[in-house]
Order: sequence, then C-alpha cells, then structure tokens
Amino acid sequence: MITAKEMRELEDNCGIPKLQLMENAGKGVYDIVKSRFSDLKDKSILIVCYHGNNGGDGFVAARHLCEECETDVLFIGDEEKFKEDAGLNFKKIESNVRVQIFSDIDMVDFDSYDIIIDCILGIGVNGNLNEPLSSVVDLINKSSAFKIAVDIPTGLDPDTGVVSDKMVNADLILTMHDIKPGLEQFKDKVVVVDIGIMSS
Repeated sequence: MITAKEMRELEDNCGIPKLQLMENAGKGVYDIVKSRFSDLKDKSILIVCYHGNNGGDGFVAARHLCEECETDVLFIGDEEKFKEDAGLNFKKIESNVRVQIFSDIDMVDFDSYDIIIDCILGIGVNGNLNEPLSSVVDLINKSSAFKIAVDIPTGLDPDTGVVSDKMVNADLILTMHDIKPGLEQFKDKVVVVDIGIMSS
C-alpha cells in the first residue's frame, strides 16, 4: 500500500517524466476498459475531468478510447488552472475530431452512456466537494452507466477511506501503481494499473 504523500514523492523521484507517467496511466485505463468490455465499438463513454493530473489521465484515456468507440469528455475544471502536463493532453484531445468535449453539465445526458469514467480529483480530495463537483457526483451516481473511478473515486480520502460529503459510487476502481489505504474497503473492485514505476 502507498499513501497519497508517498505516491506524490515517488512520482517526483522515480526518474520518469510526469508526462510519460500520465501517458502510461491513461493508456493503462484504456487497456483495462478494453479488456473488461470485449466489444467496445457499440459502447458510448463519458470521461469526466477536472484540471489536475487525474483529469490529465482522463484526457489520455479519451485519446485512446475514441479510436474504439464514441467517447465524450465533460471538462468541469478551469483551463487557467491546468497542471502543465494535463494542459498538454487537453490540447491533444481538443484537436481530435473523434472526441466531443462539453464544459456545461446541462449539455450532458448522463443516462445516455454505457460507461462513465471519473477522472475528477483522484488523490487530490480535500474536504467537502464544491460546485460543480458535488452536482456532477450526484449525476454520475444517478446514472445507470457502469462507473469507473481512476485512481480514487472522487470524494473518498485516499489515506483514511473517509467520505466527508459524498463520493462517486464506482463499480470498478483503477488505481495507479499500488493500492491506497483508503481503498482497502473496496479492494474487490480495485485493479492496480502499472504506470512504469518499479516497486522498491
């Protein structure tokens, strides 16, 4: 197991560029989704992203998934606040005609998708969810779609497993490198994604 702080330190010191780690994470998400759903071409996927690195993982996954099936991205963050690598990957999907990007939750019918992927906060949760995150979590949870959380379900503390407000009720959790302590209670639905960091 690895705490959020230890994970950040590992990413900073592993010798692999952050951009490559993000590429590995997003491609890993794609690989697992493709293996879980044997025929993706008839599926429609919504990836919900914020402006941090968890959103960046989602943009990479969208770039790969859109080659297989209808892939939309709902971006609920602020472009001014992009982490550099997340911003670079956003630009890649912005110019990709296969990906439709929404920035208004009212434009999205959450029930029309087969799969919804939560790439909102990851290990970056801190207290109660502000708007529009709180409303988006409600809409994801009300949807009949199969729900996948990337790294950590939004709203769950990665170290304690405490939910101070609400969380995405994921059917599958794809966590990076190693399981986080807060995911122990959900370990039956957790799959660890190899992002290229060697275990010590």
